[in-house]
Amino acid sequence: MLDMKYVVLLGDGMSDRPLPELDGRTPLMVARTPNLDRMVQNGVGGWSLNTPDGYYPGSDVANLGVLGYDVTQGYSGRSPLEAAAMGITLAADDLAFRCNLVTLDEQFSRMADFAAGHISTDEAAQLISFLDRELGSETFAFSPGVSYRHLLVWHGGGTDLKTVPPHDISGQRVQDYFPSGPDAAPIRTLMEKSQRILQDHEINRKRVALGKKPANAIWLWGQGRKPRLSLFADLYGKTGGMISAVDLMHGIAVNIGFERIIVPGTTGWLDTNYEGKVAGCLDGLKRHDLMFVHVEAPDEAGHEGRLDYKIKAIEDFDQRLVGPIVADLEKRGNFRVLSLPDHPTPIASRTHNSDPVPFALLGTGVMPDQNMAYDETLLEKGSISFTPGFHLMASFLGRDIIGG
Repeated sequence: MLDMKYVVLLGDGMSDRPLPELDGRTPLMVARTPNLDRMVQNGVGGWSLNTPDGYYPGSDVANLGVLGYDVTQGYSGRSPLEAAAMGITLAADDLAFRCNLVTLDEQFSRMADFAAGHISTDEAAQLISFLDRELGSETFAFSPGVSYRHLLVWHGGGTDLKTVPPHDISGQRVQDYFPSGPDAAPIRTLMEKSQRILQDHEINRKRVALGKKPANAIWLWGQGRKPRLSLFADLYGKTGGMISAVDLMHGIAVNIGFERIIVPGTTGWLDTNYEGKVAGCLDGLKRHDLMFVHVEAPDEAGHEGRLDYKIKAIEDFDQRLVGPIVADLEKRGNFRVLSLPDHPTPIASRTHNSDPVPFALLGTGVMPDQNMAYDETLLEKGSISFTPGFHLMASFLGRDIIGG
């Protein structure tokens, strides 16, 4: 369509399952979301299943699904995407790992906090640089990222190993979840050595004195080799831009040919710069056909099991991001806007699952349906659905009327 602009607004992990403390409702049902509701009332509500059978419902797999990528073709793992975001070029035999700074309990036996108290990027950079001096070698290289999220590259690393995301084992015995398999021993050794090295670092002593959680260990997971993903413009004939606080999404942008739009003050938490993301999105539409704006906070709140934080993250997403962007688009003319999570991150389980997620779709050529609210009731009442979810993008960008 002539001069059509497209926006995807993604609240990571935003959907959930019914909770007893909410009388059988979900955070989405309880949160005040007038803008998402209005999108459904004036457009369509449906659902998509973004994680294919046999795949872990990670943000890498699910967000690629939302972007219209069949991850069964050319996808190799999460960490190589983050490496691309950090400007790290992987050789054919390099194996990249996500390297979380985490907090283990005083006996180093249980996962106390997979995000090390949401350690600041400056503090974390100093710790990762220290680890690289102490544990880095011609075989292993550490690179700093954002907050608790960092990268390890194992040159010539073996792939016959299994790892577990740290946010899946909050409060559990870590010994039961260390990397396993024939090639896992070197990685396990690094993780164990990091405990002794980080425990007495000056930054951690200061954090403990201030009542903050120390970053007293690393956790390695999400490994993979360099991916082979087609450019979005080659698949769909559209240019795009990405706004996010996390390296994973920036890495996806690099690999699919999107512009990475860096917004100061984005944190991946409740204090992220929503207003900056709005401005960045609207400015990006001057250069691109499609803008993808990613918000991490609902997912983080789910992992922490904080219902109050999740409701706040959803309401901020609705009122500080969805509302202003939709209002601006409605003044422009031809547009379509899609809002959804990538996957659920339920409060009760504190980890991702493979449930389908609800979406709201509004704009030019979209015939309104009878739905009135944006929440998980759309999994039953939604007028359209996509299984597998990667087909949603082609419909979103298509010429045919959607919904009805």
